[in-house]
Amino acid sequence: MDRFEADPSGEWSELMDHLCPQLDTAFTASFAALPRLAEVATAGSRETLSWVLLAAGAIAACSPGLSEPDSPLTVFSAPIAVLHGLTDRRLSQTVEAEEYVNLLQTLLSFEGVEIWDRCLDGLQTGEYEVDCPYCGIDVFVVIGQNDFFCCTEDYALREVQKSPLQPARVQELEGLPRRLFTRAMADGQESLAHGVRYLFGRAACPDCGTDFSVAERVTAGWSP
Repeated sequence: MDRFEADPSGEWSELMDHLCPQLDTAFTASFAALPRLAEVATAGSRETLSWVLLAAGAIAACSPGLSEPDSPLTVFSAPIAVLHGLTDRRLSQTVEAEEYVNLLQTLLSFEGVEIWDRCLDGLQTGEYEVDCPYCGIDVFVVIGQNDFFCCTEDYALREVQKSPLQPARVQELEGLPRRLFTRAMADGQESLAHGVRYLFGRAACPDCGTDFSVAERVTAGWSP
């Protein structure tokens, strides 16, 4: 879902059409706008804060990584640190799941975390589409409120063959997955935290039975 489609005024959508078209393209002027966005976020109202943070996060997500020479994440590290702090605080105050996931991705964008700064929204929509690493068939991975499975046909229209997902055990989570789980739990987002275990768990292709890591197939299918 477009992070800005619920903007009632449309002004942030219009701004992003110029600064970060399709939320996947940024220009020199886009990165140069980060200090001003940090100022607006600091002085702005609570009602506009999320939009400013999401705008800045979309730009940061387009930046070359921290390991790249003259990365905008390094050049503009001071305003990004301000935006990161505001996002961190806002996350703890956010109840609505869609906004929470968008802000979580924004937080990762400011840290230079690649792929997952754009690929967590399936935790909120409840679905990822991946391909089987063995037979190549498209697989729907469903991480819902009460059901966790994968299938190869449109499960919304008919009864389909389902293969249950196997969640990662909490004690097995390390690195970023562990951090995402712990953060969501601390912020009262238990459903999302539960989804993290399935996103970083395992599935079996309903057609050929091949066991695979859900997260590895999500990252394999990601393209900037």
